[in-house]
Amino acid sequence: MTLLHVAREAAELVKFPHTLFALPFALISMLAAAQGLPRWSVLGLILLAMVGARTAAMAFNRIADEQIDAHNPRTANRALPAGRLHRSFALAMVIIGAAVLVGAAWALNPLCLALAPLALAWLLAYSYSKRFTALSHLWLGASLGLAPVGAWLAVRGSLAAPPLVLMAAVTAWVAGFDVLYSLQDEAFDRSWGLRSLVVRLGAKRAIVVARLLHGGAAVGFAVFAWLVSAGWGLWVGVAAAVALLVWQHSIVGPGRLERLDTAFFTANGALSVLMFVLYLLDMIGRA
Repeated sequence: MTLLHVAREAAELVKFPHTLFALPFALISMLAAAQGLPRWSVLGLILLAMVGARTAAMAFNRIADEQIDAHNPRTANRALPAGRLHRSFALAMVIIGAAVLVGAAWALNPLCLALAPLALAWLLAYSYSKRFTALSHLWLGASLGLAPVGAWLAVRGSLAAPPLVLMAAVTAWVAGFDVLYSLQDEAFDRSWGLRSLVVRLGAKRAIVVARLLHGGAAVGFAVFAWLVSAGWGLWVGVAAAVALLVWQHSIVGPGRLERLDTAFFTANGALSVLMFVLYLLDMIGRA
């Protein structure tokens, strides 16, 4: 196996492109905390912490779910169950990712360093949440919701209401689309005793919960924009996010899963990136 092939498998193992889901919200929080762009060193350390945390969390998730993934037709071809990468490689990625997160937190400020192990423990523990709670979607959401809180702490070294509101909004947003994504695994999860709102409530009622969560996310985004006295950029981004959420629910439902990947990847990736880019442009225009 060539080095390039290993790199591709490693990127697929941790779903590196999915970093787009949480990273833009961390950067939005960073801009709000700094009231513009922070020092380049702070930006670099925030990016390092994000990549480290996500690498550790996703690699650990793949280790924890290896046997389950091997029996699920949708996931059986992932690198670990298919034998293209060894568990020791994934474990090394967990250790490296954790070290990068803690190192970046150490370089930022004492509060970030003190909280980094707690955040890491939460991220890793998520991998087992479907074994015992149907609220695993909210656990995942909170895992991504930690990103804007961490970015705010990185800039200011203290907590405030805006990042907590954004964390709640991101938690609801992620939980909502994770409920939709779990629709495709309903039969498998039932057979393996795994828990989700789809298994607990059935597809129709779980979709209602996802809609309520996304409604809450939209409200949270708007409250955050108000708290930070945002200009036109973030408000337009919030409006675009609402439109994308409505469109997402218009194309996915019980028996309508053929466009699930479009709703999951395209809509959600566009939502977070668009909000960040518009906010950044507004910030630059006001500088």
